[in-house]
Parts: sequence; structure tokens; C-alpha cells
Amino acid sequence: MKVLVTGGCGFIGHHFVEHLYVKTDYDIIILDKLTYATKGFDCFQDSRCYNTNRVKIFTYDLMQPISEGLIKEIGNVNYIIHMAAETHIDNSIVNPVGVYMNNVSSTLNVLEYARKLKSLKLFFYFSTDEVYGYAPDNVAYKEEDRQRPTNPYSASKASGESLCLAYENTYSIPIIIVNCMNAFGERQHIEKFIPKVIKSILNDKEILIHSYPDCKRPGSRFYIHARNISGAVLFLMTNGKIGERYNIVGEKEVDNLEIVLLISKLINKKANYKLINFHKDRPGHDLRYALDGEKLHSMGWSCPITFEKSLEKTVKWTLEHKEWLEW
Repeated sequence: MKVLVTGGCGFIGHHFVEHLYVKTDYDIIILDKLTYATKGFDCFQDSRCYNTNRVKIFTYDLMQPISEGLIKEIGNVNYIIHMAAETHIDNSIVNPVGVYMNNVSSTLNVLEYARKLKSLKLFFYFSTDEVYGYAPDNVAYKEEDRQRPTNPYSASKASGESLCLAYENTYSIPIIIVNCMNAFGERQHIEKFIPKVIKSILNDKEILIHSYPDCKRPGSRFYIHARNISGAVLFLMTNGKIGERYNIVGEKEVDNLEIVLLISKLINKKANYKLINFHKDRPGHDLRYALDGEKLHSMGWSCPITFEKSLEKTVKWTLEHKEWLEW
């Protein structure tokens, strides 16, 4: 079997490639344009599958159609895992056109490539919880609930989902869509919350925590380690049903103040923090996202490692590899 992973040098991408390399005997092709978020080849080079004959990397900008020469070089592909995307909300607010065009154009070009493949068994589109928008208290969106993206990034991912459904219907591409909640883990870019908190505590820097207008209640997420996400995707490669979508959800909801205090305890250093009404100054950010993970859970999959163990492992690793706090 041969698996094509777009964005395979990125944060979730390189964790997934490593997981696939360890758990299967598949050949793996990576397409990645190596943006700032990959730190060049650094993320991938730090993984266990670097410099092996089962993994090939092609540096390619998927905003361009996949060339005939590259198609020939790649050969037959059985699975496409489309993870490549610009994912930072702040960037999409500052540069909505660039982020939207990148995410939608790259998805369209990968779908165009996919419909030419005779050997394709499955096309995975990797989407986000944010396409559903803000989740009020006690609400967790199911796979077929209405979508209401609230920022340019989430709108681009919702548009990608629509393209996938259109290509499935029109060209019979075997599509599965996964919507995933907030990922964390080793080698994550410092712009993301958990590594930013680690660095801030180490440097005695004040941490601003996104909160409700009363500045007493912080926002929350269902954080999930990138390797747990990778396990869910590999599970669905065997057990998922073509034409379905699945939510990949962390085991429990954790608010951002809890995250700060847990990290502070693991580092054994007091955190300096302040709850602030971010939404007043940061339109497009939502205080709570929540997905219902029962569909995937009912199929027999659950996170193999708890949130606390995953966070402890990530913090400990980061303290031993502080160079990853400098980008």
C-alpha cells in the first residue's frame, strides 16, 4: 500500500507519518511546501522515520496543480490523507485572502489529482471543529449538525468540505471527512497555546487567558495529542465508511486556566496569568468549541492515552528539548 500525506512535514502531519511508519508497512509519500510552521525539515527530521526508504518527500506548493512529472514520480497511490493547510486563526484574520485561497486551492488541486487515480481506495479530508462555530454550554456538535464558521480559517475549511462532498457526488471519489479538536504535542509551533504557556512560565512572562466578558471564566477546548489523532485516522483507514464524516475528540473538556495551572505544576514554577476579554479586541475567536465523539467511540476507538498523561509527556519532552521553544 502507498499513502500520500499532504502537509506531512507539519505538526500533526509529521506525527501521523511517524505513527503510520511504526504501525504499518505502507510506503509513504509526503507533499509539503515547508512553510514557517514546519520549521523547514526540522519537525520531520526529528522523527523516527527520517531518512528511511519507505518515506519520500517532495517539496511542492499545492496551490499549483500537481504536475504530470510529479504524478509519474509518485506512482500509484491507495490512500490520500489531505492535511496540508494554513491553520492559525490570527493569520487568517490578518490575511484572509491568502489563507482562504491557500486552503481552498490546495484542496481543489489534490481532489483534481485524486480523480485521475485508478488505485485510490480512500481520500481523507482533514477538517476542524471550528467549522461548526461557537458551542454554547452543554452543546457538542454531531457530525451532521449545521455549520457556522466564524473566521476566515474555519470558512476555508468548510469550503474544503463542500468541495470534497461535490467531488464525491460528481466523480465518485471515496471521501471520508474528519473534524478534529485542538491538537497539541511535541514540536508544536510556539504560536499555539500550550507551547506558548510553557515558554511564558519559563521566562516569567504574563500569560493572557482568553475569557468571557466578565474576565472570570476562561474559554475551553477538548485538547487531544497529535499521536491520539493519528491513531484515530489510522483506525478509520480500516474501519471508516466511505461518504461518512467523523469527529475526533479529546477525552474531556479543559478550560485554558486549568491548562496553565497543570503546566505550572508540571514545570514546578508559578505561572503569572491574567484573564482578559480577548473577544473584545479579537473578532473571529470563539471561547468554546465542542464536538460529540460518540460516533467514533461506538465503533471501538477511544484515546489510548489520557489527556493528563499526554500533557505530562509533552511538557517533559519540551523541557528536555527547549530548542523547540525558539522558532
